[in-house]
Amino acid sequence: MVGKENARQLLSTRQMTVVGMLAAISIVLGLTGYGFIPLPMAKATVMHIPVIIGAVLEGPVVGMLIGLLFGLFSIFQNMVAPNILSFVFLNPLVSVLPRVLIGVTAFYCYKACIGKDVLKLSFGAVIGSLTNTIGVLGMIYLLYAADFAAVRGISPDAVIKVIYGIAVTNGIPEAIISAIITVPVVLMIRKVRQKR
Repeated sequence: MVGKENARQLLSTRQMTVVGMLAAISIVLGLTGYGFIPLPMAKATVMHIPVIIGAVLEGPVVGMLIGLLFGLFSIFQNMVAPNILSFVFLNPLVSVLPRVLIGVTAFYCYKACIGKDVLKLSFGAVIGSLTNTIGVLGMIYLLYAADFAAVRGISPDAVIKVIYGIAVTNGIPEAIISAIITVPVVLMIRKVRQKR
């Protein structure tokens, strides 16, 4: 009985360690600017990748906790270093909810996918990344379409086209980068764990 309790305690401790480490990586990526990869058309973010990695390694609850910390950091960052769109990221429905859902979608899509582990990890990473893109931009459109148009200097009718354009130019590269980074990192961590 004691052995079972210790095993549960150890698993819980490991999961909390993973949450702390990966959330810290997300925050460091955001603070240093390394969380953004410049592309010809836009900047792709990689700050959601620790959420995906945590989810596929340790389950949806771990992914959700890392996503929660990522989202809360997003609010903090927009409070201390505001820009023209910071007002939308002060709303937890924009900055926190989609980031929490990354862990859920990444884990369950990884589990639902049939095939080799590389394919499953890639699928989970792509869906997790798209959850971030579609969730954040979708919430901006639903809650702040008129305000978004005003600060961007566009007509309210053009908001959906602009948001769709951002989703395509940022979302597709981010999804691809997520898979490229997630697959080798997760496979390497699993390999190291097997050797212990």
